[in-house]
Amino acid sequence: MGHRLARGQAGGRPPAFDRAAYKRRNEVERLINKLKGFRAVATRYDKRAYVFHGTVTVAAIRLWLCD
Repeated sequence: MGHRLARGQAGGRPPAFDRAAYKRRNEVERLINKLKGFRAVATRYDKRAYVFHGTVTVAAIRLWLCD
């Protein structure tokens, strides 16, 4: 405990635990991991941003329809 106090604002545990924020963050992380299951999304073959955005959109639609 002394080490955390010595670090002050530089680190340590967060001051409070927000259950709703943690739940939402977990949902977003799981979605990103599902999207990375698509090879084109994980490796980002597309050079243009708008093409990559379309790839992610198609992957998201597939997840939405198939899950």
